[in-house]
Formats: sequence, C-alpha cells, structure tokens
Amino acid sequence: MDRVSRLAQQKAVVIFSKTTCCMCHAIKTLFYELGVSPAIHELDEDPRGREMERALLSLGFSPSVPAVFIGGRLVDSTNTIMSLHLNGSLVPMLKAAGAIWL
Repeated sequence: MDRVSRLAQQKAVVIFSKTTCCMCHAIKTLFYELGVSPAIHELDEDPRGREMERALLSLGFSPSVPAVFIGGRLVDSTNTIMSLHLNGSLVPMLKAAGAIWL
C-alpha cells in the first residue's frame, strides 16, 4: 500500500495498468489525447506488480486496473473517468492538478 501511495504522488496523473487490458489502453489513450503525460505503472511488467495489485484491490478496485490517480487522489473506475470526461469535469480537474495548462 505504501508503494502505491508513494507512486501515486509522483506526478499529476498516475495510472496503474496492465499491458493486456483493453480498458487500460482506452484510459491511457484518452489521457494522451487530452495532452496529459501520465506516469504509467504496468503491473504485469513490474517485479512488485502483484503486491501493488493487492493494494489496489484492498482500496476497493475490482478489477484492480485501470486505477487512476489525479493530483494524488484516487479517481475510482473507468466508468468514473469516462463520466467525468463526458460531463466536462475531467479537464478542469486535470488543470487544477497541473497535468495540463491549456
């Protein structure tokens, strides 16, 4: 849990992902298209990935990825991210976190 918390604070947007997850790919693509350069931690490529996945599951994620942190705050699931984007709340949140400026 400490590792996940520490990594979540490293950048304005942090995404915990798996290389084989199509929803992870969709979320990463959305952030790239918005001009965000997130820190991405691929759990299936990290030697401590299983430990981090268990920590994310303990936070209530099911499935464990994609897990998105904006400004160090957990932003819940893919559905939440997409809802924020569709209702126009995601970009202001990213601006407030310093992830984008325009």
